[in-house]
Amino acid sequence: MAWRCSGATNAELIANLRSKEILHSDRVAKAMTTVDRANYVLDKEDAYEDSPQSIGHGATISAPHMHGYASEHLLPYLNPGAKVLDVGSGSGYLAAVLYHLVGEGGKVVGIDHIPELVDWSVENLKKDGLGKVLDSKEIEMIAGDGRLGYAAGGPYDAIHVGAAAPTVPPALLEQLASPGRMFIPVGNFMQSIEQIDKDENGNVTTKRIMAVRYVPLTDRDKQVDF
Repeated sequence: MAWRCSGATNAELIANLRSKEILHSDRVAKAMTTVDRANYVLDKEDAYEDSPQSIGHGATISAPHMHGYASEHLLPYLNPGAKVLDVGSGSGYLAAVLYHLVGEGGKVVGIDHIPELVDWSVENLKKDGLGKVLDSKEIEMIAGDGRLGYAAGGPYDAIHVGAAAPTVPPALLEQLASPGRMFIPVGNFMQSIEQIDKDENGNVTTKRIMAVRYVPLTDRDKQVDF
């Protein structure tokens, strides 16, 4: 019933996500209310539709309910001052939500292999009032192959992956902190969200959350043609 959560305004969208019990925590609801999705989409008229939308270059911004699920599942590791990696950061929307969850002193790195999307995401974040946060590098948007992560900013307490990988990229697992959690869609035709936890001793466990359909985590040229 997630697709029924669309609203006429950002506040109404978030209220609907909460009423359908996709959002459970005050912290996630507040963060998603603070970030105006209209600043991160191409078609402003459909900004508050609970559906994925094209942002060009073969990429999409995920449906709001998926950003809600991701934030809720990662929440135990999104404590004040935490370090987070957002792979396939696209429009920059979730990077903004994650920043509002980890707060001042936290660090969010967004990585995407389409430089034009990285540049656009920076402009989107500025429109949403996060220019000073970009200047301080508490949010940092990087052009690069997300399958390799961004070791210079790790290890990360939480990693979100916004495109489907055939298997979990080893570099991302290596850059996950102990303890830490990853939220990643895995699979080719048949995909599912996997919640990957690494404990304080480095032991890894995997839990399948739900079936999904994401664009693939792939090379830039293949993505643009997708």
